[in-house]
Amino acid sequence: MFGELIDSISKKAGAFFEPIGRFLESTHLPEQFKEVDFSGLFTNPWFLVPFVALVGYLLYKKAFRDMIILSAVMGAWYASGTPYMQTLVVNGVVQVNKILPVIFGGAAVLGLIIYLLFGRSD
Repeated sequence: MFGELIDSISKKAGAFFEPIGRFLESTHLPEQFKEVDFSGLFTNPWFLVPFVALVGYLLYKKAFRDMIILSAVMGAWYASGTPYMQTLVVNGVVQVNKILPVIFGGAAVLGLIIYLLFGRSD
């Protein structure tokens, strides 16, 4: 009985996620994220104008919590493209001495975001 329920749920989930996976594969979206030119992005007016408008709006509304979260997300995105991140896995083996600081740093940033969202009131 329980096994049949799990099989039914997994089939429904597979039917739901399969088109999404095919779409991501056909658009090559993960490769596009990997190949983003950070300096080129911030000189592109199609990105820069809405980004500056968002930052200006957040400053106008005095939404410093959202500014900190946006900065943390942008910082994590920037850090993911650094040469240090490229050396975390060598020949398919995770380098534990290099990945532990990344894990603890990510946990600290995630803790800060959770604190800002749920831990204090405005």
